Amino acid sequence: MTESTAAQSAPEHRTVLLRGGDVHSPADPFATAMVVERGHVAWVGSEGAADAFAGGVDEVIDLEGALVTPAFTDAHVHTTATGLALTGLDLSKAPTLADALGLVRAFARAHAAGDVLLGHGWDAARWPERRHPSRAELDEAADGRALYLPRIDVHSAVATTALLDLVPGVTAMAGYHPDAPLTGEAHHAVRAAAHGALSAGQRGAAQRAALDEAASLGIGALHECGGPDISDEEDFTSLLALAAERPGPRVFGLWAEEVADVEGARRVRELGAVGAAGDLFVDGSLGSHTACLHEPYADGAHTGTAHLDEARIAAHVAACTEAGLQAGFHAIGDAAVHAVVAGVRAAADRLGLARVRAARHRVEHAEMLTPTTIAAFAELGLTASVQPAFDAAWGGPDGMYAQRLGAERAATLNPYAALLRAGVPLAFGSDSPVTPLGPWEAVRAAAHHRTPEHRISVRAGFTAHTRGGWRAVGRDHGGLLVPGAPADYAVWRTAELLVQTPDDRVARWSTDPRSGTPGLPDLTPGAELPVCLRTVVSGQTVYMRPNE
Repeated sequence: MTESTAAQSAPEHRTVLLRGGDVHSPADPFATAMVVERGHVAWVGSEGAADAFAGGVDEVIDLEGALVTPAFTDAHVHTTATGLALTGLDLSKAPTLADALGLVRAFARAHAAGDVLLGHGWDAARWPERRHPSRAELDEAADGRALYLPRIDVHSAVATTALLDLVPGVTAMAGYHPDAPLTGEAHHAVRAAAHGALSAGQRGAAQRAALDEAASLGIGALHECGGPDISDEEDFTSLLALAAERPGPRVFGLWAEEVADVEGARRVRELGAVGAAGDLFVDGSLGSHTACLHEPYADGAHTGTAHLDEARIAAHVAACTEAGLQAGFHAIGDAAVHAVVAGVRAAADRLGLARVRAARHRVEHAEMLTPTTIAAFAELGLTASVQPAFDAAWGGPDGMYAQRLGAERAATLNPYAALLRAGVPLAFGSDSPVTPLGPWEAVRAAAHHRTPEHRISVRAGFTAHTRGGWRAVGRDHGGLLVPGAPADYAVWRTAELLVQTPDDRVARWSTDPRSGTPGLPDLTPGAELPVCLRTVVSGQTVYMRPNE
């Protein structure tokens, strides 16, 4: 990819012509060129028409056959935790419990004695030992230091004695277990103590690392899912301030706190949040046995944990709707999703369905759906903010979902095709650091879902990971490359472009050029994924691949 400069001016006012590639745009399925002016797309079209612009722009970029797409939006991220996972102890690749403990020992030796140690990513279901590390093992491996290690789903954690000693009264809190992972109130308190020990410098470095990583992957916007049970207000506001002052991915903040009235909604807005949404927990997770189910777990004689009931959900939705604020919830199990639907419907009965639909409330994860709850999502205008990498990691007949639920119930999870057929808006995200930032991997996971009837086309998945994220925060003008749209785009080195759908008959027709359907990279499992060469947000380059 080469550049030539016709004139010099301030970066935010430069007019740029990109040409000689493929531009993924609904305005012209055969576009090879694009003009960007004042942070917005000014024109897309053919190579021949681009000649008319070449003499009047500040910069010409020869794409050399590269693909230009809208930048991705990751609709569910924990940014500071993602940065800490990138810069801290990552146990996600540890093949055994013994290896994980070895990594803890090495990490402890590499850090100063007074530091609180933070890690992430262990998953006992993948280890041959099939058990979590005991506190005694962690105390020994960490050499008596304070250590916090959340499970990969971040709904439970193990910690050393030294860290527990920093939390007064922890042994009396709900979710405390002497030698089992912490959940609920105890987990939240221990997490707060661990993160509270971070300096402002450590926090800022983690946030910058996460934003830089996102930019390098063609991600132009993140939905930060904060809240009093997840991080703290300082973490949330400092991230929004950092994102506002530096070139990089946009950050839309969601603050997961119940709202009872207009005053509560005002406070959420004063934090900089676009919604009282995100991880407002109705339940927990399947991996930690805390997702709330109608029927007991296959590997446990209980139905998980319920944090919010229908009445509290209805009150939150009603208060947010009246204040013109988006509401949203974390709900994974079928009982939790049912409670959300019942609560939102109760609010709609009180305020009117049109008002509730117009607010575009959202549900995070929404994994365990039924035909009835899918229809209710469509009726109530709920956006499903979902993570296809969850199915890639834990789906299938031998995966963690099947262990927790049995194969029959597990096969109902994450029914993306049924959601789209019903008209439910989808927004894709990673829940990073639960699964890594990786937008093309997510689109691939949705197109090659482990349960075939839930698969969707690459085009539908791509839309959910671009325009879907913008629409999920009430912005309909972004996430696509058309004149007037924000110039948030990524440039990719990739192989031949294809149109890929779950149905081969449709695929054969759609790849005919006469179909007018823009192609996308081949996301067949095993195919090489596109490489990000450049990421641009509001017309400013925020990432450039080295040596390109």
